[in-house]
Amino acid sequence: MQNNENDRNSTPPLGGRGVGIINYGAGNIFSLTAALERLNVQYGMVNTEADLEKYSHIIIPGVGHAGSAMEKLKATGLVNAIKALKKPVLGICVGMQLITEHSEEGDAKLLDIVPVKTKKFDKLLNIKIPHMGWNSVQHKNNSLFTSVDDNEQFYFVHSYFIEYNPTFDIASANYGLKFSAAVQKDNFYGVQFHPEKSGKAGEQILKNFSNLSL
Repeated sequence: MQNNENDRNSTPPLGGRGVGIINYGAGNIFSLTAALERLNVQYGMVNTEADLEKYSHIIIPGVGHAGSAMEKLKATGLVNAIKALKKPVLGICVGMQLITEHSEEGDAKLLDIVPVKTKKFDKLLNIKIPHMGWNSVQHKNNSLFTSVDDNEQFYFVHSYFIEYNPTFDIASANYGLKFSAAVQKDNFYGVQFHPEKSGKAGEQILKNFSNLSL
């Protein structure tokens, strides 16, 4: 895989701390790294399985098509290693969809970490697709949302959504129907919105994630 320009920041932090970003060619890397820099959170790129050990927290970014993103992720050879991780992992947007079991986008089998499905918004709901813009989020008492107000606004860009399941849902939103804006299963978290584009509230999510301990 070609190195991303942000690989210059990939020197692992002392003590194995910091955030490792899965660099698989389907991510919103620039805006994410810019947000982490604003927060003074150390980060680096994960290109190999060995890189996963350098960081205490892992982010799976993602934009575009879930099926294509999954194929790119498979090409890295990191799938099994990601699924075996015991440290905090955060999927963002398509990265969140990748941790579900299946997406209607390309009829794609995904990582199957969180046993829920990614579905397409129905035009019969009389909504504009993609869902693009700010939307309020109702969250539960979860460490990822520490110091974030309930009904806070976050920025979304997506045509597919993760079905609401109260077992794994930690935050929901409404756009024609109720869907999961954030999920958690064990050490795996996912957010459908873009925290790196969601102002102070989004930066708080990234800060909270970087401080999670298991």
